[in-house]
Amino acid sequence: MSVPFRKELEKYKNINEDEILNKLSEDELKQLESVLDDLDPENALLPAGFRQKDQTSKTTTGPFDRERLLSYLEKQALEHKDREDCVPFTGEKKGKVFIPKDRPIETHTEEKVTLDPELEEALASASDTELYDLAAVLGVHNLVNNPKFDEGATSKDGKGIVKNIVKGEKVKPIFEEPPNPTNVEATLQRIKANDPTLLEVNLNNIKNIPIPTLKEFAKALETNAHVTKFSLAATRSNDPVAIAFADMLKVNKTLKSLNIESNFITGTGILALIDALKGNETLTEIKIDNQRQQLGTAVEMEIAQMLEENSQILKFGYQFTKQGPRTRVATAITKNNDLVRKKRVEGDRH
Repeated sequence: MSVPFRKELEKYKNINEDEILNKLSEDELKQLESVLDDLDPENALLPAGFRQKDQTSKTTTGPFDRERLLSYLEKQALEHKDREDCVPFTGEKKGKVFIPKDRPIETHTEEKVTLDPELEEALASASDTELYDLAAVLGVHNLVNNPKFDEGATSKDGKGIVKNIVKGEKVKPIFEEPPNPTNVEATLQRIKANDPTLLEVNLNNIKNIPIPTLKEFAKALETNAHVTKFSLAATRSNDPVAIAFADMLKVNKTLKSLNIESNFITGTGILALIDALKGNETLTEIKIDNQRQQLGTAVEMEIAQMLEENSQILKFGYQFTKQGPRTRVATAITKNNDLVRKKRVEGDRH
């Protein structure tokens, strides 16, 4: 027996999206594109306000009168009859009154160590130098010989300097990592202008870069011939950004390293990147680890198959959860590095 509302959804299964898009005008397509840039209905990590438009707006029914509303609520409360208690309250206390027990205060008495009278007399009459030698005999020499404890004090008899066994160290302050100084807009314009002096781009930890701007970086890299390393870790990038960079990898012939770690990319975006790498012959390093959601076994198997077919990837940053894909990837990366080493050795011989 099927649920009634599912019968209504049957007619939407065979919808032809291409036919609907072909009927849209140019203005409607631009409006749809702007909406898709801002909203992501399939991303469960975003709040509801960012997944769909606000559909709660409606016209007001009249002016708001606070005093009138309060008087109406008070009138309704007075007209409503209170519910009678099943058991009338008499104020009588039943049961025993709780009296906390006095717990005895635990006292720890230090055990007094007693030695033989001869040892007590020897330790009482020993000088600081002799005590220092005794500490070394008992196994504390690794502390007293440490260069950190090289400060000394004069012994009681004035014959020599005894090194201190314990010495306090100053606490070294740990400073926070400075923010990323990269100018996003200026860097984007330099990539679009194909600046030959711009070889590496680091956007790591810049949280306020809009999604359309990140997609512009991917579009600009399609025609850039100088940037060899691009990193956008911890920039809150999502699947549309990953798909834009996947399209870039299909045509870019210069980029050698790409880092998209610590973002909100799901298996859909990762699969798009993996599919693009099947035809890319220049990228040698890619990092995709530490996404908000786990990629799953199916995506890891696709990664392993791609690396077995791609002989250019030398470094792949991802912590696999399954033993099978992890072993296959390790073998593929080792094989790729061996090929590079053999080519280098043959070049040195010639």
